[in-house]
Amino acid sequence: MAADQGVTRTGATLPTSSISLRRRISLALLLVPPMAWLVVAYLGSLAVLLVSAFWTTSAFTGAVVHTFTTENIERVLTDEVFRVATLRTVSVALVVTVICAVLAVPLAFYMAKVASPRVRLALVVAVTTPLWASYLVKAYAWRMLLSPEGPLARTTGYTPGYGLTATIVTLAYLWLPYMVIPVFAAFERVPDALIDASSDLGASDMSTVRMVIAPLVFPGIAAGSIFTFSLSLGDYIAVTIVGGKTQMLGNIIYGQLVTANNQPLAAALSIIPLVAIVAYLLAMRRTGALENV
Repeated sequence: MAADQGVTRTGATLPTSSISLRRRISLALLLVPPMAWLVVAYLGSLAVLLVSAFWTTSAFTGAVVHTFTTENIERVLTDEVFRVATLRTVSVALVVTVICAVLAVPLAFYMAKVASPRVRLALVVAVTTPLWASYLVKAYAWRMLLSPEGPLARTTGYTPGYGLTATIVTLAYLWLPYMVIPVFAAFERVPDALIDASSDLGASDMSTVRMVIAPLVFPGIAAGSIFTFSLSLGDYIAVTIVGGKTQMLGNIIYGQLVTANNQPLAAALSIIPLVAIVAYLLAMRRTGALENV
């Protein structure tokens, strides 16, 4: 009987089943508010987005008309401008992700396995400090740096100017911390004894990196890539500031919503990055990386 009972704060005994029920009720009460917020604010807004993509606008007043039509979806799928912008946006997001990974891996490795505790702390602070700075300040700082009359042009005699290259460089700078932190955490979880054992067994440095370190660190790279890819995919402010005439999906969606006052078309265009990030998540899941994050 004692195994099936529990003692309350007042000294009374309760059956274990009652205690388990109370714990489940307490857990449910804790989870209801965030789950309700997720359903109402996030999933609800996505549902409204998908529904509004099938509405239209009045040719006379510009007001949204709640009449079902597939015209916006058909236009998104067939318009050459939208197709080119989609390919450009996805390509930029992938390039930014690759650049961030290439820069983050050696830096994170040094932070986790080589640097002293004091240097490691200083590097962590240096990596995370830009996250506290204003997004607009950082974007305009790169606009000044890449200007034809800016410091880069005066010191080196070369600047890419405003355009696609400036967009990629700026986005890579903005989102690099989101790649460094998970990769750094992944390197920290790699036991030093495992690396030493690989060396003792005769494996070369490259073999150790390829067969021991890379499989353990890849989940961190995958987690960081989700941030860099999705953030680059939906960005339009930095593109407006340093992109020159470069048009990406975010700019077009913003233009349709604010300038053209065509909310249904903007909603239909917003489905493209949504589908792209879902496809990216599924691709990362197929690699098995997300299961080990």
